[in-house]
Parts: sequence; C-alpha cells; structure tokens
Amino acid sequence: MADPSSYRPKPGEIPDTPGVYRFRDEHRRVIYVGKAKSLRQRLANYFQDLAGMHPRTRTMVTTAASVEWTVVSTEVEALQLEYSWIKEYDPRFNVKYRDDKSYPYLAVTMNEEYPRVQVMRGHKKKGVRYFGPYGHAWAIRDTVDLLLRVFPVRTCSAGVFKNAARTGRPCLLGYIGKCSAPCVDRVSAEEHRELADEFCDFMTGRTNAYIRRLEKQMGEAAEEMEYERAARLRDDIGALRKAMEKSAVVLADATDADLIAVAEDELEAAVQIFHVRGGRVRGQRGWVTDKVEEITTGALVEHALQQLYGEETGDAVPKEVLVPALPEPVEPVQEWLTGRRGSNVSLRVPQRGDKKALMETVQRNAQQSLVLHKTKRASDLTTRSRALEEIADALDLDSAPLRIECYDISHLQGDDVVASMVVFEDGLARKSEYRRFQIKGFAGQDDVRSMHEVITRRFRRYLAEKEKTGEWTDGENADTPEAETPEIDSNGEIVGTGLTEDDGRPKKFAYPPQLVVVDGGAPQVAAARRALDELGIDDIAVCGLAKRLEEVWLPGDDDPVVLPRTSEGLYLLQRVRDEAHRFAITYQRAKRAKRFRSSPLDDVPGLGDTRKQALLKHFGSLKKLRSATIDQICEVPGIGRKTAETIAAALAQAAPAAPAVNTATGEIMEEEPGTEAGSEPGTMGSSGEPVTMGAPDERRGQET
Repeated sequence: MADPSSYRPKPGEIPDTPGVYRFRDEHRRVIYVGKAKSLRQRLANYFQDLAGMHPRTRTMVTTAASVEWTVVSTEVEALQLEYSWIKEYDPRFNVKYRDDKSYPYLAVTMNEEYPRVQVMRGHKKKGVRYFGPYGHAWAIRDTVDLLLRVFPVRTCSAGVFKNAARTGRPCLLGYIGKCSAPCVDRVSAEEHRELADEFCDFMTGRTNAYIRRLEKQMGEAAEEMEYERAARLRDDIGALRKAMEKSAVVLADATDADLIAVAEDELEAAVQIFHVRGGRVRGQRGWVTDKVEEITTGALVEHALQQLYGEETGDAVPKEVLVPALPEPVEPVQEWLTGRRGSNVSLRVPQRGDKKALMETVQRNAQQSLVLHKTKRASDLTTRSRALEEIADALDLDSAPLRIECYDISHLQGDDVVASMVVFEDGLARKSEYRRFQIKGFAGQDDVRSMHEVITRRFRRYLAEKEKTGEWTDGENADTPEAETPEIDSNGEIVGTGLTEDDGRPKKFAYPPQLVVVDGGAPQVAAARRALDELGIDDIAVCGLAKRLEEVWLPGDDDPVVLPRTSEGLYLLQRVRDEAHRFAITYQRAKRAKRFRSSPLDDVPGLGDTRKQALLKHFGSLKKLRSATIDQICEVPGIGRKTAETIAAALAQAAPAAPAVNTATGEIMEEEPGTEAGSEPGTMGSSGEPVTMGAPDERRGQET
C-alpha cells in the first residue's frame, strides 16, 4: 500500500489548465483516468488527509504509485481524450457501466446491394441502420413479420439468397408475398432499396403518411370494384396499426429523445435509458456501476452519456437528451454531443408536462433495477469476501488474495501435453487474462516437470517485464533469464509475452498474483515453489488442490490443510481448479483433433482446402492419390505440373496409415473413399464401427 505523499507532484508542477490525468500502480498499469477544468485544483483533492476521503477513493490513491497528466486546449478535448483513454486502458477504478444484458437491435443492412432486415447484437457496423434496442429478439421478429406484408424486404442470409439466385426459385417468403424476391429478379435492386428506405422511414416514426396513403389506395380499389386488392390493402393497414400498437405513444408525434434516469446509493448506481423515436418508446436498456469515488449525479450522467454515444454518430444521437441532473459544466458535454450528431443537441432536465411524467417512469425503472441488482449481488459479494478471507486464514496469508492464478496440465497418454492458466480477481473469473501453453522442454508424460516448466515460463516473462519497466534497482536480479520467443497458439495468435510498448494498457503476464494454485498434490506444489525460488520470487504464495480428497497442500508441509466441506474458501478453490481443468482440456482436445485431421497434403506449399477437396473427389481416397502418376494428378482442375510433383513427393515421404481391422473376423478393412491419411481409424467392431481400445484420458491417463 503506497503513501500518496510519496508520489505527490511538487508545488507548482501541476498546470492550472484543462487536461486529463492518469494514476498508475507499481506495475505501471493505468488504474484511473479523469479529466479536469483545472488540473491543479482537481489533483489537489487526491492528496488530502486519507481519513476524510471516500473509501474507494482512498483505496485508489493508496494502490497508485504515480500520477501523470496531459494538457489540452478545451474541456471538450478533455472529454474526448478521457473517453478514449478509458476505452483503451480499461482502468480498474473508473466508473464502468455494465449492461445487464446484450440488447438486440432491428438492423437494416443498407450497405449491401440488396438490403436485409435482421436481428443484430454487439458492435454497430458502418452503413447499417439500427432501430431499438428491444427487450427481446422475439419482439423484433413479431414486428418484422407484420411489416413484411407492406414492405416485403429481403430477410434471408447471403447463402440462401445466392442459392435461390442459382436455382431460379425464391424461398417460401417469396411465394407467400412477404419478400419481393430480388434474388429471382422480381424487382430490381433500385426498387428493392426503395422498399428498404420506406421500411426505415416507417420505423423512424413516419407512420401516418403510409397509413393515409394505403387508405387512399384502398378507397380507389373499392371504387373500381377491385375488392380483392382492397381487402389486401385493408389487411396491410391492420398489420401496420398492430405494429404501431406494440409501442405506445408517450410524447408528441415526431419527438426524438433519449431519457436517462439514475438511481444511486453510497456504493452503486443504476442507469435506465428510454429511447423515444417518433413519439413512441422504441427501446429500453439499463446499466449498473460501482461508485469508485464520491461522485455527483451529474458526473454519473456524464459517464453514461460517454458510454451511450461514444461510438455513435448522426441520427443515432437524438435531437434531445433528457437527464435528471446536468453535468458540471454542461457546455463541453453539449458541444461534444452536437459534434457527434452533426447538428444541435438539446441536453436538459425536464421540468413539467409529458416529458417530466415519462422521466418519472424511467426513474422508477432505474430504482427497481438497483434494488433487483443489490438483491442478486448482496449474497454474492458477502460470499466472495468470506471465501477470500477463509483462504487467507487457512494459508496464513497477510491479506486476502485478490488475484489468484491456477495452473493445470492436460495430455493424452503423454501426447499433446498442454497447460492452462486461469485468473480470478476478487473471486470472479477474468477470462481476458486466461493463457494456454504448449510443453516444449521435453517429450512424454511428466506432470511435475511440466508444472515446473509452465511456472518458470510464466514468471520469467513477468520478471522480464518488470525489468523492462525499470522497477528494479541497478544490479538487482541481474541474472534473470531473458524473455522467451513469443509463443504462437493454434490460431496463429501470440500467446502471453507481455513485452509490448503499450505503456499502461493491459498486458499479458505483466501482473503478479497473490496466490498460485496448482491442480495436484505435494509433488506439483513443490515443483511450482521450486520454479519461483529459482527465479528469486518469494512474495507469492503457492498451494495445490488434490482432487481425491480435496486437500490443500502447501510447500514443504508433510500434511495437507483440510478445509471444511462447507467452507466457502474451499468452494472457491474448487471453482478455480475446475475452470483451469476445463480450459486445459479444451485446448488439448483442439490440438488432438487438429492432429487427427492432419494429412500429408497439409505440408504441400500453396495447396489450400479447395484443391485438397478436388484431389480427394477426383481420386476417391488418399490411397489412390498416392498411387497416381504425376500426369494423372495434373488432370485435376487447378493442379499444375509443378504442384503435382510436389504433391507426389509429399505423399511418397509420408508413411501410409495403419489398416483398420474388423475384430470379429480379423479381416483388414479397405480404406473408405475420402479417408485422409494421418487420421487414426483404429480397430473395427463387429458392426464395422470404429472401436477405441483403452479409452485414453486427456488429463491423467484415464478418460474422465
């Protein structure tokens, strides 16, 4: 725990200008980002008497080890830079709203030649028009089903669209009139885009014009005694009105606004947003956040606006934003919103009328959301805190282990030996920091040696990063091994070097845990402790959890620590161990599957999946391909003579797979067409199905 006075800037060093500041911990990780109209006045608040600070602010300044700042010209620039840094560094102590769900949107892909209507989640894409968010995906589908009667826009996937165009037959929706079938040229691309534009106009609230137009057409059809057409138009009008009824009118027609309400207590805050378009509530969403420091409602609103509109432009930012309290000062925020929209945005607190009444409804929703969140989380927070305290007491730690790393080894009878590292912070899994390893130092099955290698590699990289950032004094740990070559996983991703010039961004292997847990007993624990001792690390606790009796082993102890079966600490250790086991087995299975699917053709340079399939389709099997001449291989479309020679050479070097045997008759089974060499057919049962002999285990030698 650092003393804030140890890194307090000297008087006069901090400029009295707008800017953005960053607090960093001892590992140079950015833990808090803030902005200020006056950096000097704002930062002075962090170096007062600790007893008078908000508890979480006190935790932040004592966790930090340094502070730095960047001067900007205006408060709007400070707002933009603060948002960029929060997104970039993901600081631990900043206000970060957590969505209570992933909200679905109704999306129209106007960036395609034939726009498509569909349900979308996640990040918004350029050129796609979004409507919502909706509470449930089925609500979107119900609305679309009604509107397709009037606006028969394409809803099919690219594969279905191409298949229909190839066969000349539309899908079912095309036959029943709920798609204009541009795939078979019933309408041109321009006519289909006009339909999509009309669909978007209706969704934005321009509803009355379409209904009046359809009513006029229905009347004209009735006068001309085209009763079937009039009846169809009548049904279309009914469908539009039914779709409109799904979102009640709450404000005057053509009103576009977002209403934001905040419910808060000393520790947490809940935010609710109602999206009103065309006078109707088109979507609703909610967030919850921890209050890291003593913060006003206006500041919470400002953070909500940053998260809500930070990635939005144009019409996605409404003309009017109604809030319970204005940020202080309000002008930079309003100017920032105006810049995002491209035209004036009104940011204000409703005082009377329908908008104030609707704001009260949003406020009630926010209050209920906070109550529900606290009800769900209260027991969870209490349980996790108790679990960490029990672990600290059982292992005689100085403090609760806020960061726990667990390691597990997985293999298949000594083949494909891999390891996993999972991370739990504050008792919760932090999956973004999970890592996986391939055992490289030796071949065969040796869990103890594998554990020693993994712990050594992980903490060697930590020490290399620590040395790189200058945390060591001159001469200290001079014999530390240099960082390894980056490890590449099966997807071609660099795994876990941590040696990047990102200067405060989340790094791989850059931060030490307070507790290392290994899956196993005394031998594995001793190996992990020995690896840390060899690296000169003596401030990280180590324990192991043996699966047979769920005993906790400590280095050098002859007897295990036995936690009560009802212990929350034991339950947390089990969860950590089981998660490491799951992650290791997943990786090991992926490597095994890739090895079993391997083929000599994989080693032929420039030979992709398409030409591999063409070769197997032409010859029927690898066995026949292996016996083919170069001229015969050249007969396959796309295979030239040079490639054919390379293929023949690769197949000649590869040993053929062992034949499959029918265990009932002893008969050697012929290779099935399309079977690839390198796969393991094994033996065959009496039914001719493969039989696995001595089902191997992925973890300890026996299948689990």
